Amino acid sequence: MTKAEQIIEKLRVLGSPENLKGMAHFGIQTEKAFGISLPVLRQMARDYKKDHELALSLWQSGYHEARMLACFIEDYKEVTEQQMETWCHDFDSWDICDQCCNEVFIDTPYALKKIYEWTVCDEEFVRRAGFAMMACLAVHHKNANDDIFLSFLPVIGSRSDDNRNFVRKAVNWALRQIGKRNMELHANAVKLANELMNSPDKTARWIGRDAYKELTNEKIIDRIKNKKAK
Repeated sequence: MTKAEQIIEKLRVLGSPENLKGMAHFGIQTEKAFGISLPVLRQMARDYKKDHELALSLWQSGYHEARMLACFIEDYKEVTEQQMETWCHDFDSWDICDQCCNEVFIDTPYALKKIYEWTVCDEEFVRRAGFAMMACLAVHHKNANDDIFLSFLPVIGSRSDDNRNFVRKAVNWALRQIGKRNMELHANAVKLANELMNSPDKTARWIGRDAYKELTNEKIIDRIKNKKAK
């Protein structure tokens, strides 16, 4: 039995039918899932070093939790552009999409290229991945140039009419995180949010209202100002 097969058997034992119900409630695909919580998977991942080949094997199994583990143990330095395309087109749940973008894709040399490519792709989870990476980049890459995020704003505006739930939430997420990086980007994000609030499109209005509400919150503004002071 291979290491990947041993891990999958361990996942099978840890599975919970009750957890499966909860996953389904939150819009997670459960056809090939065992029902294991994210904290348990993160703890389990600590037993393994970064292992590109093992990550590939776990991903290829198709099991939800195995793919989540693959995200946690993958070495982003060994990820190829083709692998990113393959994994991205395999996404069938928002949680796998977001964790993969946050844990692996965002640190690859192809991240920016994929953001621009995926945000114009029609596939729901591929487009979500593009906006999820925008949000992750805004949060984690502290030294990224503001010009990068300014270039994202027109993309956000152009896709704000996508009413698919997992896309519109990612578009909104990206706008909010960009606006919270610093006061300069905050002003531009608030401006776009205000424009979207006045859009004839229902989805754009929702994205704009939700982002505007958070970005104009006094506590959020103070937090952004304090970041600059630090």
